[in-house]
Amino acid sequence: MQINLTGHQIDVTDALKGYVDTKFERLSRHFDHVINAHVVLSVEKLAQKAEATLYVNGGKIFADSSHEDMYAAIDALIDKLDRQVLRYKEKRNSHRTTATKGLEADTSGEA
Repeated sequence: MQINLTGHQIDVTDALKGYVDTKFERLSRHFDHVINAHVVLSVEKLAQKAEATLYVNGGKIFADSSHEDMYAAIDALIDKLDRQVLRYKEKRNSHRTTATKGLEADTSGEA
């Protein structure tokens, strides 16, 4: 998975980049069909904001999070993305199983 990390009104340090990389490994463990991720870290007055767009086969997944601490915002962002990725994976697998069950029912009915 390729991660593009940009910062708006904030310098992206090596520590932030390393932290984001280690957190995104969690997503790749759950679902390995993530092609690309675009992460934007920004500062708005007192709120630190993290947002990400994941490009997966067949769609995009977006989440954002705000907190007073950037590391806490990244943690909340990863939690949201993890839930969305698991839901996407479950939805994708359930569509495949219902399609194959429908094919099995058609072939058994004709026999």
